Amino acid sequence: MKITRQKHAKKHLGFFRNNFGVREPYQILLDGTFCQAALRGRVQLREQLPRYLMGETQLCTTRCVLKELETLGKDLYGAKLIAQKCQVRNCPHFKNAVSGSECLLSMVEEGNPHHYFVATQDQNLSVKVKKKPGIPLMFIIQNTIVLDKPSPKTIAFVKAVESGQLVSVHEKESIKQLKQEQGLVKNPEQRRRKKRKKISGPNPLSCLKKKKKTEDTKSPASKKKRKRIRIRNRSTSKVLSEKQNAEG
Repeated sequence: MKITRQKHAKKHLGFFRNNFGVREPYQILLDGTFCQAALRGRVQLREQLPRYLMGETQLCTTRCVLKELETLGKDLYGAKLIAQKCQVRNCPHFKNAVSGSECLLSMVEEGNPHHYFVATQDQNLSVKVKKKPGIPLMFIIQNTIVLDKPSPKTIAFVKAVESGQLVSVHEKESIKQLKQEQGLVKNPEQRRRKKRKKISGPNPLSCLKKKKKTEDTKSPASKKKRKRIRIRNRSTSKVLSEKQNAEG
C-alpha cells in the first residue's frame, strides 16, 4: 500500500511540476483541521511529508489560522502548537483577521504564483480549492497523508493550454524572464526617469527676460545713429552759410 501511495504521489507531482512549475521545497499551507487530524493520528508531519513527496518540504500557515485556533480554545490546543511550529506566511489580512479557510483561499489567488499546496480536512475548502486550477490538495485518511489527484478543473485548464486556447501562469513567468534577459522589457524605474526628463524644460520667464535685454542693447545703437544725423546737418548748414558770405 505504501509503495502504491508513493507511486501515485510521484505521478501527481510530475503533473503539477510539468504544467504549473511546482518545485522543491514544496510549500504546504496547513489549516487547523489538518493539524488536528495529524495530532489525532499521531502523524509526524516533518518526517513523513518529505518521505511521501520524496523531496524537501516547508510547513507553512498564516496568522489568521493561528488566531482562529486561539479563539477555539483548549480543544484545539495541540493543533495550535503544531501550527505555531510552522513558518508563518504573510497574508493580506493585517488588520482584520478572517477564517482560516478564507485566508488560505486568498493565498492561492491569481494562479497560485508561490506554488502552495493546501493541506486541509475541511470539505468546503477542498471543493473551493478544486475549482481553481493548479493547486495541489492534501489531506489525511486513516492516519496516512494523501496527495489528491488533479481536479477536473485543473485537467481542463491543462488541455486548454496545450491546444493554445490559454497560457499558463508558469509559461507567463518564463516569457517575462526571457524578455528581461534579452532587454525587451524595461524596468518601471527607467520609465519614470524618462518621464521626469520630458517634464523638465526651459523656464518661459527666462525667455522673456532675454527679449528685454535685446531691446536694451538695440536702444543705444539707435541713439548713436540719431546723433550722427544731427552732426551731418550741422556741417551742411555751416557750408551753406560760408557760400552765402563769399557771394555777398
